[in-house]
Amino acid sequence: MDPAIAVRFTRRYADFALDLDLTLPGRGVTALFGPSGSGKTTTLRVIAGLERAQHARIEVNGELWQDDASGTFIPVHQRRVGYVFQEASLFDHLDVAANLDYARRRANTDGAPGVQCDRLIELFGLGPLLVRKPASLSGGERQRVAIARAVLSHPRLLLFDEPLAALDHPRRGEILALLQVLHAELDVPSLYVSHSADEVARLADHLVLLDAGRVVASGRLHETLARIDLPGRFSGNASTVVDACITAIDDGDHLTTLAFPGGSLFVPRGSGAIGERVRCRIDARDVSITLSPPASSSILNSVRASIVGVADTDHPAQCLVRLDAGGSALLARITRRSWQQLGLHNGMPVWAQVKAIALLE
Repeated sequence: MDPAIAVRFTRRYADFALDLDLTLPGRGVTALFGPSGSGKTTTLRVIAGLERAQHARIEVNGELWQDDASGTFIPVHQRRVGYVFQEASLFDHLDVAANLDYARRRANTDGAPGVQCDRLIELFGLGPLLVRKPASLSGGERQRVAIARAVLSHPRLLLFDEPLAALDHPRRGEILALLQVLHAELDVPSLYVSHSADEVARLADHLVLLDAGRVVASGRLHETLARIDLPGRFSGNASTVVDACITAIDDGDHLTTLAFPGGSLFVPRGSGAIGERVRCRIDARDVSITLSPPASSSILNSVRASIVGVADTDHPAQCLVRLDAGGSALLARITRRSWQQLGLHNGMPVWAQVKAIALLE
């Protein structure tokens, strides 16, 4: 049986109720995404045991942490959760080395392999910081220490509550790259809360969309992002993720060529090398539809596709069109007038022009 995380509970407040019943993959990164107040942080706190909920049952890869029906409740310190908050919660009276050592000494390894302390210090660039106190660190440095400390506790589950929200763009990009490496090396499931579509697209394997305390959608990242039946507040920022391979680099024009099942795409030059596998996020608002390959256009990317669906959006003049480009899903946000004037319909072969792409290396 595949490992799984089962979460079922109800948490009621005076003006809000969070009611969840989810079965999530027991490996990889699951992102919780949704507007403020949808219940993302509360979900993490209930799973960690920091808040009590009603009618709860929480099971993590075979370990029962809470079951109200049988009266089971494993306390926080026994749940083996690594929790990374928006603001790094380090021990101010200890230097970085002592903060890390605290987690290492409290870890219960059960003989299972984990990331070694020396490797984490190297990966997160913590060597020069070991003798410093948290008060002397920048926000990005503190968060790097907090993540390394969470991993050193040898958790059964990692919880990230908007860990990059307080950082500037360059620091956010640096830590995202580190989290990707960590994800590849560490066989520990993670639940990751974020308001950033780029963070979710870059890190997640599985996606849960929350709104007003309810699950709107849950599934594999690529499939869930490509759905066109979601509420307006999600379709308003619709995008898809394409897995691709770098096939060429043009340093003169500062462009990288990507190959994906639907063809090839030009993207702004990044740090990737030829042959490297990458993800790119394509916003629906940056995709247009033509009936024939454009002869003269400033838009470099044009790929064959077919229409597989259309849905309403949050704007009455627009619609969301789902396209199949060689097995890769694309979304196009176009006007209803364009849909009618072009005579578009399901199953119709078209060309998708992609204006701009966010490359998620």
